[in-house]
Amino acid sequence: MYKTLEAHIRKQVAPAALRAEFRQHEFEAMRRFCLLIFCVGIAIWLIFDLIVSYLGSQDFTWRSGLFIALLCCLTVVLGFTRKSHHFDVLNLLFVTVITLAMRLVIEGVPITLRPLWLMLGVSTVLYTVSVLPVRRWSFFCTMAITWALLTPFYHTGLQVLELEGAMLLSYALCLSGLVSYSYLRIRQAKLHNFYLTKVLLEQAYIDTLTEIPNRRSFMAKAERELQLGGPGQYLAMIDIDNFKQVNDRFGHDVGDEVLKRVAAHIKGAVSGYVFARLGGEEFAVFYQGLDEPAAQQQVAALCQRVREDYSAHPVTISIGLARVDCGDTLSVALVRADQALYEAKRTGKDRFVTWSAR
Repeated sequence: MYKTLEAHIRKQVAPAALRAEFRQHEFEAMRRFCLLIFCVGIAIWLIFDLIVSYLGSQDFTWRSGLFIALLCCLTVVLGFTRKSHHFDVLNLLFVTVITLAMRLVIEGVPITLRPLWLMLGVSTVLYTVSVLPVRRWSFFCTMAITWALLTPFYHTGLQVLELEGAMLLSYALCLSGLVSYSYLRIRQAKLHNFYLTKVLLEQAYIDTLTEIPNRRSFMAKAERELQLGGPGQYLAMIDIDNFKQVNDRFGHDVGDEVLKRVAAHIKGAVSGYVFARLGGEEFAVFYQGLDEPAAQQQVAALCQRVREDYSAHPVTISIGLARVDCGDTLSVALVRADQALYEAKRTGKDRFVTWSAR
């Protein structure tokens, strides 16, 4: 089952909306990691700058202070960044500033050691960016900026046609190709895993016929709302009247259309609350933040909405409404709502009944 779904998904091209959702999800999951990378980058650069400034007989100039201020400002901005496409731009700015700062530090070491430190700097920046949640254009722009600012052939005396220069050029090409390939493959694998997880979760928690949450989803969400213990909680059980007769008279295809239509009415009427199809022709809604008149008004409006839907095969619904008191379990609330639903069915259908101890 898993391999079949995986093979099917890998053959598909993810739509633009899914890619945007994936990028936003990945950034939200890795935002703290991005902050950590920014902070570690500043700390490492500052340590090496201090070493070169004092042990290398260089001065800690105003330029060092300016770079520190810029890097810290970008890190603070990242703390308030919530959109993935904003991070793409912010990452480019950070890489530009820190590579300039790295060049400043490396210019202070002996000229014979500069190519080695420049290549180490390039390797570190490219590897770090390859694991960050950035889009392809941002990654390749970062690569171009890094090589442009940290090239080992500028102010180092190296010649491309000489042995050391040719070896460094070969290493640069190999490094760029390896990092690019790894980045693209990792991004593709992450996208496929996200898509596969989304499909499996939808199959597990979304009713395939009506495309609204199913019983498993309702039990999990309603249980969470119950544990939060907010004020004014009510549980409504909904049943389509005479649904068996619809199936027997018109067939199951018409019955499915009726289920879809009723589900659409429920979805439109109770948006913002927890709702689901429990199974068959039964639905449920978990209200919170309402008093009893408001809850009764909600279910009465739902009954009217379904009743006034003059389609080819009109139906009505009956609703059992039960208040969820402090200390009640979800099972108790479901039993009470079901008892109220039975009473609504017994007393004429196309109505709602509120549960009482009687």
